[in-house]
Amino acid sequence: MAERGSESRVDIIVANHVSKNEADLRSVLVTSVLNLDKLDTDLYRGTHHWVPRTKRLFGGQIVGQALVAAANSVSEHLFAHSLHCYFVRAGDPKVPVLYQVERTRDGRSFCVRSVKAIQHGQPILICQASFHMQQPSPLEHQFSMPSVPPPDTLLTVEELIQRYLSDPNLADNTRQGLNKILADEVPIEIKPVNPPDFYRRVAMEPKKLFWVRARGHIGPGDMKLHCCVAAYVSDYSFLGTALLPHPNHRAQFSASLDHAMWFHSTFRADEWMLYECESPWSGGSRGFVQGRLWRQDGVLAASCAQEGVIRGKTVSQSKL
Repeated sequence: MAERGSESRVDIIVANHVSKNEADLRSVLVTSVLNLDKLDTDLYRGTHHWVPRTKRLFGGQIVGQALVAAANSVSEHLFAHSLHCYFVRAGDPKVPVLYQVERTRDGRSFCVRSVKAIQHGQPILICQASFHMQQPSPLEHQFSMPSVPPPDTLLTVEELIQRYLSDPNLADNTRQGLNKILADEVPIEIKPVNPPDFYRRVAMEPKKLFWVRARGHIGPGDMKLHCCVAAYVSDYSFLGTALLPHPNHRAQFSASLDHAMWFHSTFRADEWMLYECESPWSGGSRGFVQGRLWRQDGVLAASCAQEGVIRGKTVSQSKL
């Protein structure tokens, strides 16, 4: 294996695009979560920053790190245009993750990489990522971005929670749960467009809209880096869209089964993007969700799709 101090291409990207006086503002997604250790050719090690209350590794972290590993093996003029991942085992937050890259194909304008994320000698994620040389085309179209209030007029999730906490009649167990959410060091900032009722007492259409960006500064950087950050962001609060029509049910267990993403246009993951999520179907203890990430100027940046297992239980109205 190579020496511990060898630098990955993403390390070099970060160093080139963030000056020293910006170091204290750098996004933890770049400095920690997506900053892999290169152990050998096409072999990397990733560590963890934020672990959800499920005590399993966050799926977006594994996807983002897998894309970092894949991106390190392609030339500078190729950029990610799609990835397809299967989560095959739960991630253990107590040990690092190894990422093993296979150079599946190198063509003139496309190349494909296969990545295995490994813990305890077994794969926890299998990912295929495709990279493409950017080319102009006369064939262009896209949907229209939903008309929503701009992010500077909306409250963050933390600010909304503080409003709930200001209610003197708030139940103690609810207050404790909200304070635990505030204590989470999630490296993502979110501003819901239409905040759902926290108590989920009313059935809602399986759609939600929220502005999202990485916390901290990343800078213009390289699109490889911003795609890796967006892959991390895309899994956050995604599968929960399938629960919105079911206020009388709570998820006893939920986990992502697979995750796919397509990158359409250039963007910055540290600037506000609108995440449009919808769930066209759920059943058989599974939920299916789709999403679109929009730049503030109305350009469609990326599309996502995911299926997950959702095992729920009925909750009586008096307990909601």
